[in-house]
Amino acid sequence: MRIAHLLTTAAVAAMLMFTGKAAQAQAPDPAAGWPNKPVRLIVNFGPGGSADNSARPYAERLSRTLGQQFVIENKGGASGALGLEATMKSAPDGYTFVVTPALSMVILPHLRKTPYDPLKDFAPVSAFTDGTLLFAVHPSVPANTLQEFVAYAKKNPGKLSWGTAGFGSHGHMLCEIFKLMAGVDILHVPYRGGGESLADFLAGVVQVHADPNTMPHIAAGKGRLLAVLDRTRLPAFPDVPVLKEIYPEIDFLAWFGVFAPAGTPASIVRKMSDELAKISRDPEMKAYLVKFALAPNPGTPEDLASVLRSDHERYGKLVKQLSLRMD
Repeated sequence: MRIAHLLTTAAVAAMLMFTGKAAQAQAPDPAAGWPNKPVRLIVNFGPGGSADNSARPYAERLSRTLGQQFVIENKGGASGALGLEATMKSAPDGYTFVVTPALSMVILPHLRKTPYDPLKDFAPVSAFTDGTLLFAVHPSVPANTLQEFVAYAKKNPGKLSWGTAGFGSHGHMLCEIFKLMAGVDILHVPYRGGGESLADFLAGVVQVHADPNTMPHIAAGKGRLLAVLDRTRLPAFPDVPVLKEIYPEIDFLAWFGVFAPAGTPASIVRKMSDELAKISRDPEMKAYLVKFALAPNPGTPEDLASVLRSDHERYGKLVKQLSLRMD
């Protein structure tokens, strides 16, 4: 009886195992029919900023290649936190993604308590574009080189203002590091986004601007480019130095990433990442983005997860070094 019972138990276990594997094999891939309705792309800053400039051409291309509308929803505020909170609370079904500059994920959480955990509440998709920070001054500033600018700033402490996309933005970080390294007194003026800060820069209300969205106005003579924050000098401006050539400590890169709510099916995340990478490899996309000081950066979810972790740690140390706080 005991042998028979053991044999029966083993047979039942084997059948259950087979049934489970068969059911698993027959489970539909969530990405197979995705997308079958419009997809929402939340941009966590307002129109006219670099996050928006990054997202729109990709949304247009995704709509064409995948046959469903990828709809941009600008949800700015709180240095990008509002858009990220809205994404975090959305259904993880593959129909909501967020396009965010790195700052909202790797800088802001070190400055104040945020309603989201950047390392736990999102599924990384792709760091799809990089941005060049442009050290540009208004034409009213009597300086044609960075060295001349520093000399002028030292002679006129507190006279110059630096407009940025907000407290904790890459522009803000660059402003604070530059002030420390160069030993100058410049007023930081935070805005709600790069579009607003650019408007005041062009009007001469603030005299320094570093956001990539300044680029179209450099050639028009509405801004003077003194340096860039990038890996190398820009081909279009070979005589303009990279900041680290003069201040080696000033060396970081601004990236823009796509994330989904945590729990979004991995196959959909992978499909979205693959589509973004295909678009990024298109020479036409590169030619379009360079006008805004942006560069396509095809990458995988694993690539973004890695840079998210490393930059989160790096900027945490930098925020402490600069003694930055957000009230």
